[in-house]
Amino acid sequence: MLMALLRLLLAVVLLHHNAAAALPHHGPAKHDYRDALAKSILFFEGQRSGKLPPSQRVSWRRDSGLSDGSSVKVDLSGGYYDAGDNVKFGFPLAFSATMLAWSVLEFGGVMKGELQHARDAVRWGSDYLLKATSHPNTVYVQVGDASKDHACWERPEDMDTPRTVYKVDPGTPGSDVAAETAAALAAASLVFRKSDPAYASRLVARAKRVFEFADKHRGTYSTKLSAYVCPYYCSYSGYQDELLWGAAWLHRATKNPTYLSYIKVNGQILGADEQDNTFGWDNKHAGARILISKSFLVHKVGALQEYKGHADSFICSMVPGTPTDQTQYTRGGLLFKLSDSNMQYVTSSSFLLLTYAKYLAFSKKTVSCGGATVTPHRLRAIARRQVDYLLGSNPMGMSYMVGYGAKYPRKLHHRASSLPSVAAHPRKIGCSQGFTGLYSGAPNPNVHVGAVVGGPNQNDQFPDQRNDYEHSEPATYINAPLVGALAYLAHSSAQL
Repeated sequence: MLMALLRLLLAVVLLHHNAAAALPHHGPAKHDYRDALAKSILFFEGQRSGKLPPSQRVSWRRDSGLSDGSSVKVDLSGGYYDAGDNVKFGFPLAFSATMLAWSVLEFGGVMKGELQHARDAVRWGSDYLLKATSHPNTVYVQVGDASKDHACWERPEDMDTPRTVYKVDPGTPGSDVAAETAAALAAASLVFRKSDPAYASRLVARAKRVFEFADKHRGTYSTKLSAYVCPYYCSYSGYQDELLWGAAWLHRATKNPTYLSYIKVNGQILGADEQDNTFGWDNKHAGARILISKSFLVHKVGALQEYKGHADSFICSMVPGTPTDQTQYTRGGLLFKLSDSNMQYVTSSSFLLLTYAKYLAFSKKTVSCGGATVTPHRLRAIARRQVDYLLGSNPMGMSYMVGYGAKYPRKLHHRASSLPSVAAHPRKIGCSQGFTGLYSGAPNPNVHVGAVVGGPNQNDQFPDQRNDYEHSEPATYINAPLVGALAYLAHSSAQL
């Protein structure tokens, strides 16, 4: 009787495991990943520009930037403010849109009640990118004079700084920002392929056109637009990584052999095997390697076998205790790449670790790191440790997500969050007047729930000072990959 009961229990466990395929459950969880997931998505509503919909949940924000694009007779309303200012920077906006879409594509199947909110966040970005690419051979890549915007501390609802529009075209090429935009459109098309096929068709058709422009008219956008996009979002890594990344997304979205051929012919020229292991809004090589490796590991495209080696090389650079480990970790255990907004690399790397673990598990493969065998389970454990640190398992006991946990950043470097809402203070707050909000010692009046800040320094310390933008400023590209990571962790901890 006991053996029969044990066999029955085992059968139930196996059935549950198989239903989740390559997304196994672990436990018990240190954190409420489901709550953090909901908040990580809600953050994007606080970053919205344009006419806010009736479904808007972040009530301290109002309509803004409604006439964006009018100076060039193009409707460029909508989209996202990248971080704590009121400029729409197209390069990080497109990357954020790509990563949000990738989060949904890999882990949307376990998001349950948050899936529609995640799709809404993707669509808010892709709707804007359709507007920004409405003219052939042109991508509108920025709205707002960044230097004049940064000279003010204003709510987006009040802003009166110049909403200058900047673009790339054949005379001012920008293969990097254009190919990233193509990637975002292609990735979004996959998100909506079943739920809204007509919209998905529009997205993928536009992605093809924009990628063709990016590839034909080659150049780095910050070469000719340096005075306007630097030092904020210079393209330091060049455009080769985005061309490879864009082709990878178009191959995934279209299955057209043209893009497979493009990757095979151009991969090495575009840096497929370069040892640049920092994945973020500027450098896409690591993400492209992981993405392309899926074609080999999951879809058995033998022509792309080398990308497992390229992906393994990146992954091995992050595995502590192996001969190939090249990543610095703080004493408290946080992956540390750069002092400025380091948390973006924590979230992007965690997402890639979990995504690659999914591909490896599906194909029953492992990674060899200098002779050490690294399993999908090990990669997931590394990612979980990073997300747990972000959520509060760190020397300061501080959650770096606003509104999650008992202790979190109160003085966000964020104009709209740090100034009274329009409802609380209907009168305009002028350019200089707003600086009282920047230098105030009081907590932000509007709690920007879900915002993840730049994070602690290399000594695991976080001063929570509003004028310390390196550590206290949130950004869309910090949250976008975190959405996918949290969805996986919530599911694997049986919270979803």
